[in-house]
Amino acid sequence: MKYDYLIIGAGFFGAICAYELSKKGKKVLVLEKRNHIGGNAYTRNDNGIQVHQYGAHIFHTNDKDIWDYVNNLVPFNRFTNSPLAMYKGRLFNLPFNMNTFHQLWGVTTPEEAKEKISEQRSEMEGKIPTNLEEQAISLVGRDMYETLIKGYTEKQWGCSAKELPDFIIKRLPVRFTYDNNYFSDNYQGIPIGGYTKIFEKLLENVDVRLNINYLEDREKYNDLASSVIYTGPIDAYFDYELGALDYRSLKFEHKVLDMPNYQGNAVINYTEREIPFTRIIEHKHFDPVETSHTIVTKEFPKDWKLGDEPYYPINDEKNMDLFKKYRKLAKNEDNVIFGGRLAEYKYYDMHQVIRSALNCVKDL
Repeated sequence: MKYDYLIIGAGFFGAICAYELSKKGKKVLVLEKRNHIGGNAYTRNDNGIQVHQYGAHIFHTNDKDIWDYVNNLVPFNRFTNSPLAMYKGRLFNLPFNMNTFHQLWGVTTPEEAKEKISEQRSEMEGKIPTNLEEQAISLVGRDMYETLIKGYTEKQWGCSAKELPDFIIKRLPVRFTYDNNYFSDNYQGIPIGGYTKIFEKLLENVDVRLNINYLEDREKYNDLASSVIYTGPIDAYFDYELGALDYRSLKFEHKVLDMPNYQGNAVINYTEREIPFTRIIEHKHFDPVETSHTIVTKEFPKDWKLGDEPYYPINDEKNMDLFKKYRKLAKNEDNVIFGGRLAEYKYYDMHQVIRSALNCVKDL
């Protein structure tokens, strides 16, 4: 055995585990299926602009220990996420706040906004919501639902909001202040120079092999180490013997534009159902840089099939029942630890997956 640990996947969970274990004197080998480290948080440098290759990644947390941890790896800027929503040529501030209400209805005081929302919600009075549409209207009313929720949600999930369960949107953040900060977390920012710098730091003392599909020759690779930390899809590990778990996927269209500034904001959502993409990202606004060009990305939600990149787990009853069966199989695997978004079939924010990885190493 040449290594103490074989880690499958160079995303946050795998890279944090590798870093912490190597600090403890363990010999670690990381195998990555893609041609780069960093998982979906990977950023590439395009003539000075840090491009978020797999969609916007904005670090936010209330966990000071995690914030200090990542800032000790690389410095972060003070980026504040203030997305906009475009609907039929009109721009609205997000999340729902006094700016949004003024743009939608012309109201200027919190009292006026509350009265308007109460009036808008009245159509659901005495009714119990049975789907996402009814739940959203019961929370914020018809106008906000039709303008800012309906089309975006239907594109994201690929079906009518009336077919989606109400629990998906159990609560919506509504602020009666003029505050466009999307997250309420105490700490928020973007690593200066891109996320890839974090992974380069995490993996600098670790052996890494790229373009390796572990599952195609697992016996060969298992012979290299005493223990395995697996961060890939849990159903793929078991060769889908119980069936495949469902996901939503994404398609990205990146474009270089010969202008210094395209939309003036990092993220603008497009909430009309007829527009096929959900948002346009302009990367240079995440980690501001002066360049004569800019790079934008359109993000298209899509149905997932085997072979596509899995992005969002569909944690409905059917899929969770299947996941529990796979998790039971995983507990019987000797010297294999399953962790991260795909292995745990769980949507993780970045700070959450870092905490999970740190807990994993602590348990080891």
